[in-house]
Amino acid sequence: MIKKIDLQNSNLAEELLALQKASYLVEAKLINFFEIPPLLENIDELRECEESFLGYFEGGELSGAISFTIDGDKLTICRLVVHPDHFRKGIAQRLLTEVEDSNRGLTVYKVSTGKENPPAKLLYLKNGYKLINDIEVVPGLYISNFEKRKVEE
Repeated sequence: MIKKIDLQNSNLAEELLALQKASYLVEAKLINFFEIPPLLENIDELRECEESFLGYFEGGELSGAISFTIDGDKLTICRLVVHPDHFRKGIAQRLLTEVEDSNRGLTVYKVSTGKENPPAKLLYLKNGYKLINDIEVVPGLYISNFEKRKVEE
């Protein structure tokens, strides 16, 4: 089940923090960079991030989450995390689909991931996102930026 995460709920916020640390640790190993901001974030920083969060709950347990911001007609996915115990179950796909379906009126969707993160890149490509560019954000670390534009029907 997918539902909104209220970061003011202490238990949920703590669960989300633990989930994102477990998930981003896997990405950190893939891209060989361990200073990914959400990996170092504390509970107060998480609560102050001004992103909207949806969680994927399996058996009452938070097993995946997505966060996003909206600016005009543009939605930016900020985080998409799945607990390593729940990889390869389609959770990331369900969360991505939910965010897009819930925000059909928007025309541009953006997301970034580590250039050396093939699973994330494949997810975005198979969902119609196009690689815009790769940017070196710190020496030796490249981020791949993706965008999906809805065409008027």
